[in-house]
Amino acid sequence: MDSPSRKSSAIQRWLILILIVLIVLMAGELIRRQFRQASYQFPTTTDLTQSEIRTIDLFREASPSVVHIRTAEIAFELSRFSLNQQKTPQGSGSGFIWGRQGHIVTNYHVIQNADEMTVTLADNTTRTAYTVGIAPSKDLAVLKIDVPEDQLKPIEIGSSSNLQVGQTVLAIGNPFGLDQTLTTGIISGLGREIISVTGRSIRNVIQTDAAINPGNSGGPLLDSSGRLIGMNTAIYSSSHVYAGIGYAVPVDLISRFVPQLIDYGKIRSPSLNFTGVDDFVTGKLKKNGILPASIQGVMVQDVLEGGAADQAGLLEIRRDNSGNIVLGDLILQMDETPIVGSNSLLDALETHKVGDVVTLTIFRNNQKLKVKAKLQDWKNEQ
Repeated sequence: MDSPSRKSSAIQRWLILILIVLIVLMAGELIRRQFRQASYQFPTTTDLTQSEIRTIDLFREASPSVVHIRTAEIAFELSRFSLNQQKTPQGSGSGFIWGRQGHIVTNYHVIQNADEMTVTLADNTTRTAYTVGIAPSKDLAVLKIDVPEDQLKPIEIGSSSNLQVGQTVLAIGNPFGLDQTLTTGIISGLGREIISVTGRSIRNVIQTDAAINPGNSGGPLLDSSGRLIGMNTAIYSSSHVYAGIGYAVPVDLISRFVPQLIDYGKIRSPSLNFTGVDDFVTGKLKKNGILPASIQGVMVQDVLEGGAADQAGLLEIRRDNSGNIVLGDLILQMDETPIVGSNSLLDALETHKVGDVVTLTIFRNNQKLKVKAKLQDWKNEQ
């Protein structure tokens, strides 16, 4: 028979063994917990979906092409002994790099009335900018900064001619002054129309539900391949904060006019160079029986001497030898395009370029006539 001391020694050995096993189990559980926490806190790209990885890659690729624009207004304060210059921050917006010559494209309303502008690149390099050209009627502006070519990454230009409602888009900009912000969404509408600061319509605007807020103006709207398809310009909201509908000027319009702004400082809009009667007045003339009710067009009020309308022989509103008012020619058609009002005339003109010869169908003395006109540069863009 075992003695009590031998039994006690055996029990102690078993207790020690059990304690060691418990310690090993607890240590293993602690290590597993730490591993799980580490894995959760530092996920790898393998934890992301293919869609997320694609979006991340697009942002990394495109963001160096996006800039932050800050503007300031300078006022002068006359004191008793000196004239002091006061610089007041005016606002901020976005823009994107166009080519490798330091050109920055943005909205005109972003830099409107600015006396001083600075551009911050994605690497936080800041440069003073100056204006190269503006097109207020298109809400377009081109700035320039002095920076080495190797520091510039031009944005990749796409097309807006074949866009589809429902396709994915990405917007990059600086809303509320926050640098390099990405929002995503879809094209929710096409063929929209917004009004520029000059009161002229900008047509074929892209509508998107990607969040656009103050400061996003001038930033790029990209397709799912990272190509520029539009420039974020406006939001539809009574509170001036994003409400689900944003608008972007289509890239085809930008691509058409930016080179002109770089070369000439303005857009060379083809024009007949005459002043037309307001559509409302033309409507009154029809209502009062002075013009046929079924006829539509734009009436010539004044022609610019030497202008395209003048050279084509178009007649303006005038008085005859008896002092009676004689109506000006009514432009009914340009080539094969019917002219139903001022906006349709502007649309028809924008399908042409300076120097093109067009055939105008006009209404004069109750007769339809055809005349040819050579389009000129519009004299009043600014």
